[in-house]
Amino acid sequence: MTEALTLYGYHHSVYTWAARMTLHTTGVGWRDVEVNPFAAAPEDQKLPHPFGRVPVLDHDSFRIYETRAITDYIDAQFGQDRLTPHDLRARARMNQVIGIIDSYAHIPLVRQVFSHSVFRPWANEPSDPDAIKAGLDAATTALSALEDIAAEGLVLTGETLSLADCHLAPMMAYFSAAPAGDDALRTKPALTQWWDRTRRATALAETWPVGPVQKP
Repeated sequence: MTEALTLYGYHHSVYTWAARMTLHTTGVGWRDVEVNPFAAAPEDQKLPHPFGRVPVLDHDSFRIYETRAITDYIDAQFGQDRLTPHDLRARARMNQVIGIIDSYAHIPLVRQVFSHSVFRPWANEPSDPDAIKAGLDAATTALSALEDIAAEGLVLTGETLSLADCHLAPMMAYFSAAPAGDDALRTKPALTQWWDRTRRATALAETWPVGPVQKP
């Protein structure tokens, strides 16, 4: 294990999961430090992130935050760009997928549909059916955009992993755990084919967090 490489994260976080999945593909060792961005902490235990988020990566006193920066660094530093396509159009699509996820998919897929359909009931917390409906409505455009990219065949094929897969797979694992989320996904044939392949990927399975969603 590489003790100089430390990942600060919250085990339920899809972004922490994306970083762990990226680390796993490189074969490099790392140390996990569990931090909960939603819990109050003493001043000397504050998150090592200026905005109180996760994940954060420390490598030999070099600290990085923001998941996209972390996964890119991991792949370049330890993976020899294994997860970054050499074809420029495929690389552009990879970055486009990550942008779609961050800007348009995370909140409806995870914070609304998954949280209120699966996580909150599991944690014995109240859920809001209106939040689920709003999430499903908002997810429509994001899923359609991802479907178009998957159908194109440059990335999201399920045959080889890229950073796009590492960012999207944890979110899809959560979203598809909600019955309504899985129904919405199944209306997108190329995206469904990608997920049916990717959900069996070793990197996803070996980093699967303990929680309300069981490994497939």
